[in-house]
Order: sequence, then structure tokens, then C-alpha cells
Amino acid sequence: MSFRDENEDGRDLRKPFLHTGSWYRMGSRQSSMMGSSQVIRDSSVSVVACVLIVALGPIQFGFTSGYSSPTQSAITKDLGLTVSEYSLFGSLSNVGAMVGAIASGQISEYIGRKGSLMIAAIPNIIGWLTISFAKDYSFLYMGRLLEGFGVGIISYTVPVYIAEISPQNLRGGLGSVNQLSVTIGILLAYLLGLFLNWRLLAVLGILPCTILIPGLFFIPESPRWLAKMGMTEDFEASLQVLRGFDTDITFEVNEIKRAVASTSRRTTIRFAELKQRRYWYPLMVGIGLLILQQLSGINGVLFYSTTIFESAGVSSSNLATCLVGVIQVIATGITTWLLDKAGRRLLLIISSSVMTISLLVVAVSFFLKDAVSKDSSLYSIMSILAVVGVVAMVVGFSLGMGPIPWVIMSEILPINIKGLAGSVATLSNWFFSFVVTMTANLLLTWSSGGTFTIYMVVSVFTVVFAAIWVPETKGRALEEIQFSFR
Repeated sequence: MSFRDENEDGRDLRKPFLHTGSWYRMGSRQSSMMGSSQVIRDSSVSVVACVLIVALGPIQFGFTSGYSSPTQSAITKDLGLTVSEYSLFGSLSNVGAMVGAIASGQISEYIGRKGSLMIAAIPNIIGWLTISFAKDYSFLYMGRLLEGFGVGIISYTVPVYIAEISPQNLRGGLGSVNQLSVTIGILLAYLLGLFLNWRLLAVLGILPCTILIPGLFFIPESPRWLAKMGMTEDFEASLQVLRGFDTDITFEVNEIKRAVASTSRRTTIRFAELKQRRYWYPLMVGIGLLILQQLSGINGVLFYSTTIFESAGVSSSNLATCLVGVIQVIATGITTWLLDKAGRRLLLIISSSVMTISLLVVAVSFFLKDAVSKDSSLYSIMSILAVVGVVAMVVGFSLGMGPIPWVIMSEILPINIKGLAGSVATLSNWFFSFVVTMTANLLLTWSSGGTFTIYMVVSVFTVVFAAIWVPETKGRALEEIQFSFR
């Protein structure tokens, strides 16, 4: 049964922005006559193509995060900024992202996943152009806020879209492409920043979203969103192209219809309803993981990794930072391969355990460095151990705590409040990212060893949290996962 509103001529009055279109429906009807290639028929290839297109959003996300590191000296010199003014420039992306996060869930619910990505791409492009032509700090700040707003929407919409289009046996690996793309974007900013002027680097920042916008017209909308909006014909056509024109989608169609029929289409619930396990449990897990991801101190550690490398006598701190970026990409790539084999919960436990041990090594190194003479061999050894600990922490983070919280958030939130709950989860992540980034310098000034001890305690709690409360979602349909909380 279709819930669509139609006029007397049968025209659909509720077509969403960036509607899925008819190109693949025509392909479905003509596939037997025209002999579609195996590439098009292969469901995984169809889904992978969609993921690669929307992954341009997280690349933009990463490029925004990495831009401020290699450009600091050049921008402060050219525009005469103080250290505090430049620090504000760097942190404003978090502020913009918080605003974007508040709006992200509702935007994606009202105009669709593709429409919200279009909305996100436009301020990103304007923001980069504003920075590239900046004559003073006001243009820098405005551009950074616009970028952050777009990134806030992207950080919620992309993992949700990927989760909703992916077959259950590939959803984990494809979902982790989101974080992999973020690390690639960071690495690109680091590498290109070694050779390019900061204005030219900002111009290059528009490329991911400039390619993303036309790419959105060639991929289908999320079938689960279309089903929720009552667009039955479009929902089935979207699912058919994602699974392949020769694939029988009857079972999956019925499961999605059953899930939609059993939930209310309203996007808000009464406060009293949050006492039900079907709501409070997935909310606790989804939001909790995204908060713990930031409280582990990863942004603070990465932001001050240059200082740690310098204390160990590394001659080129910029090159060392690039090396950390490469390690992030490799480790996250390994997670993409492992996620649908080892499972989410196990990788989270391993990841947070590695981070705990690494942070313990860094904390002990700093405590011992403060207790011995700078001329002693033990001081040099502790400096090297601090570097090893930081690199090991980055590897541990990339193996689980980086990509998996976003994957799980997109999988377990109830469909009828996914927009609102997703906004809260994303906002929480960006808020605590801002808090950690702003407090890291103060904490390090107070005590480097004490700072890493605090982060270690959070990682210990994360191990316990993952072991006790995080459910395993590997190989389960989204509808099955959400139904299990009832």
C-alpha cells in the first residue's frame, strides 16, 4: 500500500528533493532486452559505487580537520594573526559542526539523505572560497564556520545513508569507509600542505564537494527513507538497483515494510516513552560510544603530537605528522576489511584495550621524564617511548574507536526517532570534541603525565562499556537489530 499523496492526475505531490529519478527503473525494465553487464547486476558493485560517491563528504570532513595543521605559520604570517586568533580559527569548525549536527537529523528526515548532502556541500564550497580570498581574520572565521556547518551534516548523514543501502553482510566494512575517508582527507591536507600555499590549498578544498554534487544525481536515495516516507514504488526501485536487477528483493522489501508499519512516522516521542528499553538502550549505546570516542583524548593527542615528536628529537615534525596520517589510513583500512569478519564488539574491545596500554606507556614516560635529568639516557628513552605510545594509540583508535561508533549509531537508532536521536548523538560527539581540544593544552600545562592518565581512565571505562552494553550487530538486518531492543 502506498502512503503517497497524489492529485487527480496521479502526479506525486511528495517527491523529495533530489528524488531517485527513473533512470534505474528504466534500466530494470530493459535489462532483459538490453543485456545489462555483470558489473551493473552485481549488488555489491552497485552499493560500492554509491558509497564511493558519498565518501567524498567524509574526505571533505577530513580535509577540513587537517587544513589548520600545515598552514598555521603561513596564515599567521600573511594575515598577522596571533596564536590565540589562529587557535580560534581552528576551533570554529567544531562550533559550526555543532550547529550542523543540530540540524542534520531533521534535514535528512525531511528532504532525504541525498538532499541533506547537497545542503552540506554548498556551505563547504563557499567556506573554502571565503578562506582562499581572506584578507583578515573575519573572512577566515566566516569560512571556517561554514565549513564546520557542512561537516556537521556530513558526519551524521553519510554513515546513516551507507548503513541504509548496504546489504547486511557488507554493512560493517562499507560503513567504516566513512572513517577511512576522513583519515584520507586529513592525510591529503597534511601532504599537500607541505608543498602548496595556504590559499591554493583552500581552493583545492572545494574539489570533494564539487564532485559530490553531480555524483548525487547518479545514485539512488536510501530505500528505507523512501519507505518511511510512504513512497512505495520508489523504495522498491531504489532497493532493486542497489541489489541488482536480477536479484529477488521480495524478502527484504517485506521486512522493511513490516518495520515501517510497526513504527510511528512521527519524529518526536513523549519523554515518558524514553523509559522503554526500545528507546533508552540504543540511545545509551549510540550516544555513549560517540562521547567516549572523543573523551579518549584522540583530538588532543593528535593536535599536540608535534610537540611530543619534537621532545623526542625528531628533526622534521611535519614529516612525522604525515607519517601518523599514513598510519591512520592503513589501520582504518584494516578495520574496513575486518569489521564484517571479527565483528563490531570484539574490535571495540581490542581497540580500547590497545589505547589503554598505549596511554599508560605515554603517561608513565612523561612522569619519569619529569623525575630525571634531561641529560640522562633514561630521559631520551622515555621520549622515544612517548612517541611509540602516541603512534600505538593512533593505531588502536583507528582499529575500532574511530570508525565503529559511527557504524553502530547508524545501525541501532530506532527508525521513528533516528533523525532526532542522530542529531543528539552527532551534537554530543562534536561538543566533546570541542571540549577536549580546548582543554588539552591547559591539561598538558598542568601535567602531561596526568593528562594521559585521565585519557587512559576513559579508555578503561570504554573497554567495560563495550564488553557489557554494546550489542553485536554483525550480519544482522537493520530491522532485526532495532526489533531486538523491544
